Amino acid sequence: MSARTKVIVAGCVCIDISPEFLSGSVAEIGDLLKPGKLIEAGKATISPGGAVSNTGLALKALGEDVVLMARIGDDLLGDTLSGILSRYGVNDLMIRASGEDTAYSVVLAVPGIDRIFIHNSGANHTFCADDVPQEGLENAAIFHFGYPPLMRTMYTDGGAELVKVMTKAKDAGCITSLDMAMADPESEAGQIDWPSILKKVLPLTDIFVPSFEELMFMLDRDGYDRLKAEAGNGDITDIIDLDKDIKPLADKCMAMGTKVLLLKCGVPGLYLRTADKDSLSAIAEMTGIDAAGWSGKDVFERSYVAERVVSATGAGDTSIAGFLAGMLHGESAEDCLHIAAAAGALSVTEYAAVSALMPLADIKAKIESGWDKIG
Repeated sequence: MSARTKVIVAGCVCIDISPEFLSGSVAEIGDLLKPGKLIEAGKATISPGGAVSNTGLALKALGEDVVLMARIGDDLLGDTLSGILSRYGVNDLMIRASGEDTAYSVVLAVPGIDRIFIHNSGANHTFCADDVPQEGLENAAIFHFGYPPLMRTMYTDGGAELVKVMTKAKDAGCITSLDMAMADPESEAGQIDWPSILKKVLPLTDIFVPSFEELMFMLDRDGYDRLKAEAGNGDITDIIDLDKDIKPLADKCMAMGTKVLLLKCGVPGLYLRTADKDSLSAIAEMTGIDAAGWSGKDVFERSYVAERVVSATGAGDTSIAGFLAGMLHGESAEDCLHIAAAAGALSVTEYAAVSALMPLADIKAKIESGWDKIG
């Protein structure tokens, strides 16, 4: 096993503003949000968001050595974000971009329906490979990059800059991990040729951790549109089928060069597909996992029952953190799935994604105590 222990989390970062809705559950957003209506709200939770803070701070909460890399503006929101991150005691290589805006999301977590995001990507749009310092990659076991669909420089020019970022990390000897984000279908990112980009990037990606919805949108737009129509106002992960929908997507990713695929499937759970032993050898050398034991996995892991559900914002990101932390500790594929599912179930109990997380040993103890699963 390599002596490297550090995890770098780079990519999209923002401020999340989450108002508390005091009304009960609604069937449709139109039942609550109507023109001219005043909605009485509770306190607003202001927390760091995006892949960099959600996954990075979750890894920190789990006990890992973490470095954050992202661009934030030199505005008031940037001051706020920097101040919040400093309280967590993480090392960071944040760039304060002069004249640029700090990204923000207004998160509408209305009880009874899926979250709605009002998002401005701000300085994330100008993040580039030069923002990843070579010396910052030293001693890093894993380089995790998150949310390129929300970062213009990463998806324009055929994804050339994203390829540079992942190549830079690979050349430095890091295990590479990549998370995606759901693009607005009507936006510039929603019109990009994502299959072409993924064909270039996935051979450079050791661990690919998108959500089912994101991946379906990118690799099978017709299938995505069909599922959206079938789901209506509901979540498409409530109606997806393992054999008909999930496994064909996994087949496409593995054919493009993915070695470890963790597919986040919403409330139902997580799906894991892995390559053969030889393909996993470099990951095993860096993390201490057993390549033979991890090879050829084809597993669906059901979610744990959450004690309460306040907001699912960042749940997927914290699941990724649990999965990566488990790998860094040489856990089996099955145990990494358990840890990932547990981290996600803990995160939904608070508005801030990492507030309810605990050290890895405590999560494992909670799992072993007989934590119930959904279904």
